[in-house]
Amino acid sequence: MKKTLALSFVAAAALATAAIGRAATAADNWDNNCAKCHGADGSGNTKIGKKLNVKDYTSAKVQADLKDADMFKAVKEGVTVDGKEKMRAFGGDLSDPEITDLVAYIRKMQK
Repeated sequence: MKKTLALSFVAAAALATAAIGRAATAADNWDNNCAKCHGADGSGNTKIGKKLNVKDYTSAKVQADLKDADMFKAVKEGVTVDGKEKMRAFGGDLSDPEITDLVAYIRKMQK
């Protein structure tokens, strides 16, 4: 009985670790959710990015003007300008830790 219980705990821990290991990386989340508009490098040099006038995350000035909390909120809640959705919310798709990692990833785009 004790052996079975111990093996159950080990199996549960292994499954939990495997599930955590499957979380998407910030780079994966960027590629899957952001690059279409913001560009692979964050410059916003895409057809959609130009149309929406997205920020150039490779710019030191843009990076200096951004606050992590504002970026987090934009990713989680989306961005609306003049009543029109400029960026959809990703709070339903990404966890708070994934959004935090994505903000840190964006910070590394500065040239």
